[in-house]
Amino acid sequence: MEGKMRAMMFYAPGDVRFEETDISRLNDDEILVKVKAATTCGTDLKTYRRGHPSIIKTVPSTFGHEFSGDVVEVGKNVQNFQVGDRVVGANSAPCFHCYNCRQGMYSLCENLEFLNGAYSEYVVIPKQIVKHNYYKIPEGLDYREAALVEPLACALHGIERTPIRVGDVVAVVGAGPIGLMFVKLATLKGATVISIDLSDYRLEEAKKFGAKLTVNAGEGDPVEVVKGMTEEGKGPDVVIEATGFPEVWEQAVRMVRPGGIVNLFGGTKKDTTFNIDCQWFHYAEITVKAVFHHTPYHVKKALELLATGQVDGRMFISGEYPLEQTLEALERIGRQEGIKYAIIP
Repeated sequence: MEGKMRAMMFYAPGDVRFEETDISRLNDDEILVKVKAATTCGTDLKTYRRGHPSIIKTVPSTFGHEFSGDVVEVGKNVQNFQVGDRVVGANSAPCFHCYNCRQGMYSLCENLEFLNGAYSEYVVIPKQIVKHNYYKIPEGLDYREAALVEPLACALHGIERTPIRVGDVVAVVGAGPIGLMFVKLATLKGATVISIDLSDYRLEEAKKFGAKLTVNAGEGDPVEVVKGMTEEGKGPDVVIEATGFPEVWEQAVRMVRPGGIVNLFGGTKKDTTFNIDCQWFHYAEITVKAVFHHTPYHVKKALELLATGQVDGRMFISGEYPLEQTLEALERIGRQEGIKYAIIP
């Protein structure tokens, strides 16, 4: 398809413009998708404010990575999609050939192929993603809900890499979109969930997703408050950190019970560090792990959770904005007003 499209174009940190640009031409292994709904994301807000070296390597560039839509053009070698299909998928795909992929660590693929452009009218889906990480939307699932597949896949990857037993006490630090997804998934695992955040609004939302207890981190020491909610004050069995601030990483490690597990999921700024009490870490036998991104398995599973209603995507959508008001929607997320907003081109 030749012609122009409307898009939010990234030029530099803080410089994103709504303008017309060319619709990219397909090669024989790609598909062209007309965006029906995109959703805001904290990563897109960070990209807008400070750029993203992995996803945006040249400028100007389209940006945004959570979206769903309709196939409007298909390369001649593509067999698994046709014009008219309702589709959604991930923003990347592994190569399956590098060292990490051969170890089954697909989220750490050395050749991850990324895609961006959710905040546009059309997006070309690259060959590797078309082949391994794109799916038809099940009947009955709305475009806006389907667009949540990518972030839910990230949270699902995190929860499955963090052993949780029925009856465990799980503290989720941060009640943004990913934190709320962790609350929901941990609840589905049979855990008793404590949600910690600075926003009373988000803590109230966390209750809707299954949190049994909430803690405002600005009212007293959250480590001691959370421990006081657990048996004998020992601390939660599992702590999942979903804010990306090093000082909160430190709190998460101090919060967990002896023998417990800490998942440091929230990504921090480059070149930041955090401190750990080595004696506590060693003699309490704490497990500290990090989990990044998603895998094709988790993307497919996330779509199933949304399609079956086990995760109600409607609960994450706080409202809608037209494409030209994308930055306003992102700024609202930055002010912690709402959970996610749907961008409708």
